Amino acid sequence: MSMARLPVEADDRESKKAKGMASPIIGFSDEDKVGTIQPHDDALVVTLRIGGYDVKMVLVDQDSAMEVMYPDLYKGLKLRPEDLIAYDSPLVSFEGKTVTPKGLIRLPIQIGSDIVKVDFIVVDAYSPYTAIVARPWLHALGAVSSTLHQKVKYLSEGRVKEVIGDQVVAWQCMVSTISRQSSTEPSTIAEDGL
Repeated sequence: MSMARLPVEADDRESKKAKGMASPIIGFSDEDKVGTIQPHDDALVVTLRIGGYDVKMVLVDQDSAMEVMYPDLYKGLKLRPEDLIAYDSPLVSFEGKTVTPKGLIRLPIQIGSDIVKVDFIVVDAYSPYTAIVARPWLHALGAVSSTLHQKVKYLSEGRVKEVIGDQVVAWQCMVSTISRQSSTEPSTIAEDGL
C-alpha cells in the first residue's frame, strides 16, 4: 500500500507561510489613547530598568541619535569616573549650552525578559530627565514609539508588548524646565531698574 506524500520543501513553505500570517503587526489606534489625557503635547516619559535599577523620568526621544545619562542617574547607579570610556564630542544641553561629556558607558536596559545593551553618553548638565533613550535603543529593540498614544510598542515572544508613558511625570519635567529657565533668565523689570 503506497501513500502519496507532499515533498518536504512544500511542507516547509506551508509552515512558514502560516507562521508569517500569524505574525503580529505593530500599530497604534484610537484604542491606544484610552487612559491618556487628550489632547496633549506631552513628551513620552517612561520608567525603564537600567543597569539593574528601575529608573523613572526617562525621555524617549526618537529624534535623538544617542542615549544620554544625567548626573542624578550617574550618582544613583554609583558609577565612578573609571567606569567610563573616553568620549569627548561636545553636546548641546537643554539650556542651549555646549557640554563636554564625562564619558561613555554601556549598560543594559531591560523590559520584561528583553534586554538591550546601549551606550550612554554621561554628561554633567541640568536636565529634568534622568536619561534619554533614543533611536539606537528603539532600533535594537525593534520598537516604535508614539508620543500621541504615550506608548512604546515592540515585538517579543510572538506578541506586541508595550511600555506606557507617564503624562504626570512628563508634565512635572516640563514645569521643572520652565521654572529653571525663569529663575536663570534676567528679569526685564530688573534690567530696566524698576
